[in-house]
Amino acid sequence: MKIVLIGATGRVGSKILLEALGRGHRVTAIARDVAKVPPHPNLSVVKGDVFQTDRLATQFAGHDAVVHSYAPPRDHQDRRGEQIRATTSIIRALKAAGVKRILAVGGAGTLEASPGVRVMDTPELPKEWESGAISTAEIKHLLEKELELEWTFLSPSLYLRPGTRTGKFRLGTDALLRDDSGASRISIEDYAVAMIDELENPRHLRRRFTVGY
Repeated sequence: MKIVLIGATGRVGSKILLEALGRGHRVTAIARDVAKVPPHPNLSVVKGDVFQTDRLATQFAGHDAVVHSYAPPRDHQDRRGEQIRATTSIIRALKAAGVKRILAVGGAGTLEASPGVRVMDTPELPKEWESGAISTAEIKHLLEKELELEWTFLSPSLYLRPGTRTGKFRLGTDALLRDDSGASRISIEDYAVAMIDELENPRHLRRRFTVGY
């Protein structure tokens, strides 16, 4: 497939890039600093800005899907507002380019810790993650309004950290997944596997799903 990846140099986006390329997909990586993206025969790297909608639309044209892994800088004073502006621009660019499929990197904050109670509303979510959770939740809110797009929002488990690519994990929908010890975790590498699995074989169109051990 021909896919666009926004945020290819990020903590999660960089692993999604490796997974997609490893499976033979052709990737156009949009990055603010193109020098940070390692070369690959199936990779095109273009300098881009998520707020330049018209330019994004040109870069999206002719692709099968867009993977949205953009996140505002952690020190940004208004991460929520910045994410709303960025995701709105990406959605408009998709429509202008005639690309319907978008897969978005989500967060665990909107998952249910218990029925009707979001993780982000419990003490389990570390305080320092709060602004990021609020920001990422806006991606889901904006996509849920879109009836034309074939969107998917992938929430990780609570702890998403670098680790091993095992390819062995569980999928869920709206509830936080926990292992036998009660921990909620997934490696970034296996998160990337789940994302590209969904790209290749869509099972969660117009909804959120989650992945964990």
